[in-house]
Amino acid sequence: MSTKLTDIGVDLSADPKRVVARLFMPGEATPGSSSRTQGVLDRTLALPAEEVSRLAASTLARFGDRHTGLARILRGHALSVRPSLPADLDHDLGIAIGAAFTAEIAVEGAAICNPSVVTHPDQTGLEPGQLRVAVSLRSIGEGHISSIGFCEAIIGPGPSWEFLPRDRPLALAAISPGQWTRKHLIRALEHRGHTAELARTVAQSLPKSFGSDAVERAVQALSTEQLRQPDARAQQETIRVVAGSAYQASFAETSSLSQRVLQPVADEESHGLEDLRITEFTAADGHTDYRGTYTAYDGHSIATRTISTTDLRTFKVERITGPPTRAKGMALFPRTVNGRFLALARGDGETTSLTSSADGLDWAREVPLHRPARSWEIVQTGNCGSPIETAAGWLVLTHGVGPMRVYSISAILLDLDDPSRVIATLNEPLLEPSTDSDGYVPNVVYSCGGVVHEDVLWVPFGAADQHIRVAWISLPELLAQLLTAANEQ
Repeated sequence: MSTKLTDIGVDLSADPKRVVARLFMPGEATPGSSSRTQGVLDRTLALPAEEVSRLAASTLARFGDRHTGLARILRGHALSVRPSLPADLDHDLGIAIGAAFTAEIAVEGAAICNPSVVTHPDQTGLEPGQLRVAVSLRSIGEGHISSIGFCEAIIGPGPSWEFLPRDRPLALAAISPGQWTRKHLIRALEHRGHTAELARTVAQSLPKSFGSDAVERAVQALSTEQLRQPDARAQQETIRVVAGSAYQASFAETSSLSQRVLQPVADEESHGLEDLRITEFTAADGHTDYRGTYTAYDGHSIATRTISTTDLRTFKVERITGPPTRAKGMALFPRTVNGRFLALARGDGETTSLTSSADGLDWAREVPLHRPARSWEIVQTGNCGSPIETAAGWLVLTHGVGPMRVYSISAILLDLDDPSRVIATLNEPLLEPSTDSDGYVPNVVYSCGGVVHEDVLWVPFGAADQHIRVAWISLPELLAQLLTAANEQ
């Protein structure tokens, strides 16, 4: 009899009170409408001083506890709408103008799903047998726009998992320019399919390494003759979009992990940051950090981005290139193998595959590992997070999609020294949706990564994209099951 994942019954549900204050431009939300910014601004400026003061006071009284530094946020939005407003703008008037151009967004008002888990950098204050973990969450809000949230949990002692309370108000990151090399920028422009002379002129005018803000200065320095060239406007826009896809997001030291939420920043992720697969990465020199990939979605097309951090507070986002990065579902290996970075991918949309890179940024064409074959995975297969290194091989949690778009979780085992060699695949799922799996996306169990603690594999998973549950399985028993399957195949 095969061993299955055991759902331990804990549940983390979406919280509609987890909100952020975002800039709101009247008219943009209605297709075909023109901007109403000036009219709203004029009407706000025409309000009597007494009403402006009452409006500012009531706004802070009603919403102040729901946001960190609301007055600062609102005044910032006022200046974003009209930079010509004086920097020493009257305090109440700045709040009133900002409030007219601000909306609360419930980041998980629709759903939370697709968790990934890593060991938390802080392991203080625990009892023997306990492990603190950090869990990333895909939070889905208004307009199906996704962001990346976080929570914490304690595993153990024994087969127990406790989600810790999540703090509010939420914290947004300060955004600063990302870093590029000239070689990588040219490669990214080529990957985008735009390598005309204007783009190359800008790239070649830059030093070997630079911040993304330097690209804008290089674009502004183009001569009038260059800007008259055919397709110049389109090339300028492409250069700006590509350069802006690299950035750094830093949260205040006073924020807790569960307060931090990564929201769309770059143009190509304007409609969401989806499905972070994060792992603890150990470099050849022994240095460790957290690295992951997520899907950037602009409302029309998708692409994979990479994210890294040493402390889960400051995150570096970089653009990656190569055929596998045009699709969803890349998952990084937690170390290099034979001197190369490796990742699981699914460029054809249905096959779990392997790709490699010399620098972790430019990825080669994939080598197929596991194609859909059995009934429960007949539509497609893919990974459920980064491979887990074991003495028996690389353990890969997989998902399979079957009839009626039912998602299940299973596993395969890859050779440690040659991960292109599949040692074993399971003949059936480890976890399937329950019969009452209704929700935002029914009939789905899905994970973006598990963690091992004291020979137990823990797998947090999204159930019907409605809430997060957790299952476990004995790692030795799972490996024995895989090796038995290998002997039978």
